[in-house]
Amino acid sequence: MGAGRRCTASTAGSGSGWPGYGGPTGPAATARAARRTCARPRRTPDGTPTGGYAEFTTVPAAFAYRLPEELDDVSCAPLLCAGIIGHRALRRSALPPGGRLGLYGFGGSAHLCAQVAIAEGATVHVVTRGAAARRLALALGAASARGPDETPPEPLDSAILFAPAGELVPPALRALDRGGTLAVAGIHLTDVPALRYESELFYEKQLRSVTSNTREDGREFLALAAEHAVHATTHTYPMSRADEALRDLAAGRFDGAAVLVNDLS
Repeated sequence: MGAGRRCTASTAGSGSGWPGYGGPTGPAATARAARRTCARPRRTPDGTPTGGYAEFTTVPAAFAYRLPEELDDVSCAPLLCAGIIGHRALRRSALPPGGRLGLYGFGGSAHLCAQVAIAEGATVHVVTRGAAARRLALALGAASARGPDETPPEPLDSAILFAPAGELVPPALRALDRGGTLAVAGIHLTDVPALRYESELFYEKQLRSVTSNTREDGREFLALAAEHAVHATTHTYPMSRADEALRDLAAGRFDGAAVLVNDLS
């Protein structure tokens, strides 16, 4: 990675990375850039950020992060996108110190988020369809791991919905204790069924979305990941088999995160 002529950031070098998003434009660039980045990133016609799968791209200096030197590229890749947005979701869930956190879905983002939450003293309960994902959750220290038709064993202070399944919103809200918060972490979500006010929203429960992350979210997460030895469980696929990786992801055939490795010239 090289730096532009006006770049003063210290992140240039081979040990740097970009999460694939970030860099507000328009009014957000001046009014909210220091604390928030909800502006839409520049995108290509297929919906991916400019340069997301290119050999070279330009990166806003504020969103380029220094990576842990002891980790290889495959280990770092999930930290940059899945890890940072999962950390944003954790903060959006308003989890109190030592609180009870529910994670609905346990893939690339959730299994990194769980490690930070547990390291900070939270009790984590996981609800996910995949048996392998449930085993991974317990191995990482989750207090329980159950299927999507089951409920956590105790009321939750906070919950995060990682699965893109809108039908999980009502049961996740019902699982919250009074004053609890549900953060929806997905970019895409199927339609949410009608909510029942008394059982799913009353007692000052909150429902929040997660759009993107601030640059501080990235710095904070990577520092916590290094401090608590957060590690990604990865499964590699060559770029030429990207469709297979997406099918396996949709079917829940692996735990942790899939990483595409470029084998195309």
